[in-house]
Amino acid sequence: MPNPRRMSSVKYRYGEMTWPEIKEAAAAGRVAVVPVATIEDHGLHLPVDTDVLLCTAVCERAAAFAPERIALVPPINHGYSPHHMDFPGTITIGAHTFIEYGLDVCRSLAHHGFKRMLIVNGHGSNAPFVDIIARLAVVEAGVLAAAVNYWSAPGVRQVAETLRESDKVGGMNHACEFETSAYLALRPDLVDMSKARRELAHRPTKNYWTDLVAGDGPLVMMEPWSAISETGVMGDPTKASAEKGDRLLAAAARGIVELVDEMRARPLAQRKDHH
Repeated sequence: MPNPRRMSSVKYRYGEMTWPEIKEAAAAGRVAVVPVATIEDHGLHLPVDTDVLLCTAVCERAAAFAPERIALVPPINHGYSPHHMDFPGTITIGAHTFIEYGLDVCRSLAHHGFKRMLIVNGHGSNAPFVDIIARLAVVEAGVLAAAVNYWSAPGVRQVAETLRESDKVGGMNHACEFETSAYLALRPDLVDMSKARRELAHRPTKNYWTDLVAGDGPLVMMEPWSAISETGVMGDPTKASAEKGDRLLAAAARGIVELVDEMRARPLAQRKDHH
C-alpha cells in the first residue's frame, strides 16, 4: 500500500468538511466509514479507550490511503459493555439505544446522499448489534450497508498468525498480544508493560470458544468479565511489541480499503415487489 503522505490532499474526515464538501463527497460515491467501539477495562496496562483508539486508527489509516473513496465519519465511542461493568471505567449503552443510535447515524448519512456505508467495529460484543444496524439501514434507508470487525478484515488474521507468540487458543482476545501491540504502535507513552499480565480463561481444551485471530468457535456466549478475568485481560499481552502493532494496523487498514473497493464495485440493489 502506498505511503498516505504522498497521496492527494483531498479531505476525507467528515467532521472537517464543510456542508458543500460533504454534498460533493456523497455525489462522488464515496463510502461513509463509521468506526464504532466502546470504553471499558483493558487490564492493568492499557487505557480504557483501547477499542476506540485502535478502531479509529485503523479507519483513519484506511481513509488516508483512499481519500477519494472514503468519507471518515466521527466514531461512535460508546457501545454495549454491561458484562464489563464490574471494572471501574466502563461505560455501557443499552442494546436498543445503541442500535437506534447507530441506525440514526446511517439514516442521517443516507439523507445527505451517501449510498454505501461500512460500519467498522472495534469491540467484540458490539458485533451482533452493528450487524443489525447495517441490516436495518439497508431495509429502512435503501442503502448498501455492511459491518465488519476490523480484526476480521481481509488479510488481518494471516498477518497476525505470522506474528503470534501467544497461545493459539485465547492468546489474542482482549488486552492481549494483538491489542497491546497495536496500542504500543500508537501511544506507547500510555502503556505500562510492567503491569501486563497473561490471563487465559479456564475453559475446555477444545476450540469451542473464541479467539480474536484464530476465529470463532461454534459457541456464542459472554459471561460477566469479572468471572473469567482478574485484571481484565484475556490473552497474553507480555508478547506484544510496537513492531507487531504497526504491521497489524497496516494489515487492517489495507483490509478496510479492500472492502470499501468491493462495496463501490457492487451495484445498488433494486427491489422487486412480487405481490
